[in-house]
Amino acid sequence: MRPSGRALDQLREIRLETNVNKHAEGSCMARFGDTHVLCTASVEENIPPWLRNSGRGWVTAEYGMLPRSTNTRSDREAARGKQSGRTQEIQRLIGRSLRAVTNLKGFGERQVRIDCDVIQADGGTRTAAITGGYVALHLAFQHMKDIGAIEELPFTDQVAAVSCGIYQGKEVLDLDYAEDSNAAADANFVLTKAGGVVEVQGTAEDVPFQRSQFDELLDLAEKGVAELCAAQAKALGLA
Repeated sequence: MRPSGRALDQLREIRLETNVNKHAEGSCMARFGDTHVLCTASVEENIPPWLRNSGRGWVTAEYGMLPRSTNTRSDREAARGKQSGRTQEIQRLIGRSLRAVTNLKGFGERQVRIDCDVIQADGGTRTAAITGGYVALHLAFQHMKDIGAIEELPFTDQVAAVSCGIYQGKEVLDLDYAEDSNAAADANFVLTKAGGVVEVQGTAEDVPFQRSQFDELLDLAEKGVAELCAAQAKALGLA
């Protein structure tokens, strides 16, 4: 029995609330159960120096956890004077995931920054950030299209992410903290709607897991991402 009472292949309650920030070109509050991540997309009329005169734009991400997003307060990284290795790794993952489904030549020499701020954490913050980040990016591109800055949305596919793991000997979908902290293995899957693999991060926390178990986790992830893509489409009014 999972601590939440969910079936092995059942996502947490997923809510993707759009336009929660009146200033950003795109915004989404991604709620994966008790994990809540605010994702905003900001369009900038500039690009990194190494992309100038290339005709390409850029999508990048920043990620952070608010001081009381967990059960004990943590200091703001700005107060410490530097980001942790975990933060840098996660924001690079978010950026890579969103660029993987974006035609960078499709919106001119502009940069879109996706800010992902964890309001409340209960496992799976990076997967919620990627899933909500796509919605925020989509809304930002839609805004650019509405004002005539671009002719069409520069997407090649849709992307979402979910965690899977081995908990008490069973492969389960969408780990919350109670499972993640006690899992024998856990993995984050970033997949596209069309079935493409963007990235897989998997770790055995106990003993090595087998290929057959990994295949079960991948099957669960494909099911979960299909449901998340449907939730994204619904939030965007496309379904």
